[in-house]
Amino acid sequence: MKQITFSDMQQQSAAASHAPRLRAHRNFHPELSDPVQRLAIAMEPGTYIRPHRHPHTFELLLPLRGRFLVLNFDDQGTVTQRVILGEDCTALEMDAGTWHAVLSLDKGGIIFEVKQGGYQPVAEQDSAPWAPAEGESGTAELMAWYARAQVGDGKYTG
Repeated sequence: MKQITFSDMQQQSAAASHAPRLRAHRNFHPELSDPVQRLAIAMEPGTYIRPHRHPHTFELLLPLRGRFLVLNFDDQGTVTQRVILGEDCTALEMDAGTWHAVLSLDKGGIIFEVKQGGYQPVAEQDSAPWAPAEGESGTAELMAWYARAQVGDGKYTG
């Protein structure tokens, strides 16, 4: 039996708060080649998730602790959906190929993610060309835009 205890979540959140990317993963799948990727991701406020898509798989997100802003975009970067996971809804599934970004709103937040595997890193063509890459300047400004962006807002322009 696999489980995530409250103690596990405390330890994972502490690890995320000390990690350079402000994230810590805990895989439920035994290998990266597993046909179903299942993992808990501790995400502290300030961690940057560049808008991206997974052309090969749906993505299911469940908040275990805390709230997460999830934005969906069209191909031009216009916001098409805005959900606060853990407040407005308790489960969110996006279709394959959906452009999206996630913003952690609460310290100690942990989200559970399920995708079809095996693991595939996000390819450059599946990262939004209108958003800075991780480590580039402008990520803090983009995250501030995420927080106020509403459905219909055009792509972030800096």
